[in-house]
Amino acid sequence: MELLSNLALGFETAFTVTNIFWCFIGVLLGTLVGVLPGIGPTATIAMLLPITFTFSPVTALIMLSGIYYGAQYGGSTTAILINLPGESSSAVTAIDGYQMARKGHAGKALATAALGSFFAGSVATLLLAVAAPPLSRVALQFGAPEYFALIVLGLLVSISLAHGSVIKALAMIFLGLLLGTVGQDIYTGTPRFTLGQLELYQGINFVSIAVGVFGVAEIFRNLENETTREVGVKKVSGLWLTKDDFKRIAAPVVRGTVLGSILGVLPGGGHVLSSFASYSLEKNLAKNKSEFGHGAIQGVAGPESANNAAAQTSFIPLLTLGIPAHPVMALIVGAFILQGITPGPNVINTQPALFWGIIASMWIGNVLLVILNLPLIGLWVKMLTIPYRVLFPAIVLFAAIGCYSINNNPFDVYAIGVFGLLGYVLIRLGCEPAPLLLGFVLGPLLEEHLRRAMIISRGNAMVFLERPISATLLALGLAAVIVALLPSIRAKRKEVFVEDD
Repeated sequence: MELLSNLALGFETAFTVTNIFWCFIGVLLGTLVGVLPGIGPTATIAMLLPITFTFSPVTALIMLSGIYYGAQYGGSTTAILINLPGESSSAVTAIDGYQMARKGHAGKALATAALGSFFAGSVATLLLAVAAPPLSRVALQFGAPEYFALIVLGLLVSISLAHGSVIKALAMIFLGLLLGTVGQDIYTGTPRFTLGQLELYQGINFVSIAVGVFGVAEIFRNLENETTREVGVKKVSGLWLTKDDFKRIAAPVVRGTVLGSILGVLPGGGHVLSSFASYSLEKNLAKNKSEFGHGAIQGVAGPESANNAAAQTSFIPLLTLGIPAHPVMALIVGAFILQGITPGPNVINTQPALFWGIIASMWIGNVLLVILNLPLIGLWVKMLTIPYRVLFPAIVLFAAIGCYSINNNPFDVYAIGVFGLLGYVLIRLGCEPAPLLLGFVLGPLLEEHLRRAMIISRGNAMVFLERPISATLLALGLAAVIVALLPSIRAKRKEVFVEDD
């Protein structure tokens, strides 16, 4: 009964004209950036953060959340139509989805992706609603040592799941942690690493670093590698499935939903890993394995369900523990902070309308995405013909204006340029910027809980090992790094993430 009353509060909050409108805008933008390869939800959310500053907290977070899970839907469209995933998690969809399109079954592939995503998203949202309250109650029992160990675990697991070199990912984490120390000391107020700039006394602007490293840097990279995109399917027809098709996709959709719901909670690339794992599972279970790679509908149904389920359950560690599972969730943490809300287990008690409103809006968003995706296929096909050189100047201008509007400070705009160049250099050096943002967001929390734990224990560092929960979490983090460094696991990671590059 408590769950039903909480969901009733959530739907009452989400079912306002304003919130439904901005939920619609969010999923529409998410689908759009998913369709257009190279932009992505991370850069889009980073650029739109300044706009949400004037919104109410629940409206801002509903819109930003819609962008994220909307992009998971949109990414499948380009994967199927032109063999170019708009999102990394849709890379697997391209394998069989594009082959279906070449055989004249693009409509079936798109319908499979949309319906599988809708089912998985709805189930995963229900799981989020059921699991979040008890996890929040458990998290309230955590002290400073447990939170420190939990943050360390999150950072180490994100390193082990990042593609590319583990050493480079570790370096990016440390760079993010260092950038997070810029500003005044949290206890003494002493300026640190400010280089005499008054603008840095409050720390580096989160929006500036996010827009620079993910937005501007990605623009540089995409302009450098811009290619002509040829849409092989000019007209899509047959946007529905036969009875036999439904039978073939039913089990893969259910398996993908379960797999994605579990892996989505993992820090790092849970939504990417879940889609690859689902494809591998379906191929191993298939009676006719030769179909895969040549247009198997199960190869679309399973991965699409998995990555959308993972997109929803990745909100669990954010809403219950205040720990972001990946860069997009780190940006959502930034949105909480911009609205004056500290994310974590207390949100469910101090802001119940916000907490349950976000969850309820996910069901609304999933319905809107099904309504949007299939009828607007023709529009998305036309969008694919827009060259990047036309899109990106407008995007950069929009981001600069939005960033300036937060503090009316030109320094923040200059910072976008600096971090854009830094992000581009890091990409060229083969470093993934995602761990940098996680380190930047979690760094101040890590420092706060470390110092608090040391004060409480009177300088006894053994407090982290003497408390069972913190010791277990630290051991898990160490194990994650050791496993990632094993030769066989390293080879598997390269194989899994090769589609991203």
